[in-house]
Amino acid sequence: MEENRTVYENDDYPYLCELNDVSTVKGTVFALIFIISILSNALLIVALLLYENWKNVTTIFIMNLAVADLIFTTTLPFWAVYHLHHWVFGDFLCQCMTALYFISVYSSVLILTALSVDRLVLVIKKPTDSFRRKYVLGTCAAAWLIGIIASSTNAIKVEVTEYEGSYYCEPSHYVDLGYYAEISLLFLLPFIITVFCYTGIIVAVLRTTVRRKFRSVSVMFCIVTVFFFCWGPYNIALIVGHVYEPTECWKQERQEVILGVCQILAFSHCCMNPLLYMLSQKMRKHLYRLCRCETRQRKNPERGGQTTSVVQNAFYLTTNSAVNRTDDESRNVTTLQ
Repeated sequence: MEENRTVYENDDYPYLCELNDVSTVKGTVFALIFIISILSNALLIVALLLYENWKNVTTIFIMNLAVADLIFTTTLPFWAVYHLHHWVFGDFLCQCMTALYFISVYSSVLILTALSVDRLVLVIKKPTDSFRRKYVLGTCAAAWLIGIIASSTNAIKVEVTEYEGSYYCEPSHYVDLGYYAEISLLFLLPFIITVFCYTGIIVAVLRTTVRRKFRSVSVMFCIVTVFFFCWGPYNIALIVGHVYEPTECWKQERQEVILGVCQILAFSHCCMNPLLYMLSQKMRKHLYRLCRCETRQRKNPERGGQTTSVVQNAFYLTTNSAVNRTDDESRNVTTLQ
């Protein structure tokens, strides 16, 4: 994470520019995103644990994405304080929060790529559930492993530096060519694979009259699209900011505002997935049951219902027999009299 300072001091610039500070806005918005994300993702995970089949492939994907969003959410209070004040948490938390930040982002994009491939295979041909389950477990484990390895290289590059009495958590040296290679491999390449997968899905759906399969991928398509829509502009703005450094003050100010808006859009993604899942009628039903504090239903509710019905019928028949017997005895007494 790089903090944009209000006053730029660079020997290449013939003068200093006093820019409008957008850090206060970003810090406030990050705190609001934290509250929304922690509540929505926690509700989503609880609903999945209570009402969904944990061995279902889609459930495994959604659970991993929700965990990644929660990991990202835990870093937001630190970035909020950072932008509202300055970095007061020391070197260790600077590296730790940077590592968690990149772990969640890289793992999310790789899991979404694996999800897109799974949807393509599901539409083109019907694989066995055991094969899909092994695939999702393997790809999710690989996504987390790659995310941890890639994030460690970014975490060791940051340190806390002092500038005019304030402390900043930022890279210790200028970003080199490895940064652009990392962006290409862990963002651009998954984006290309995802576009290829959903292009194949659309073509496959248009060739068949069965549109039921398309409904099973429509929500996932929205989730993948929103991810790249949120994080794409921010990554582009970062690359442009590293390549192009304007000297005019008004250009610096415009670049600062654009980067701030793109960062807010990217960070807001962690609370969007639970809202997108509400497009599914089944997830809305799970949320409704969770709000009513309903627990998991029994595996064979019909059996319980049948048992209750048998007991009630037996009681009804016994009562009727007793009543009929009493009536018969009364009639017999009347006849004898």
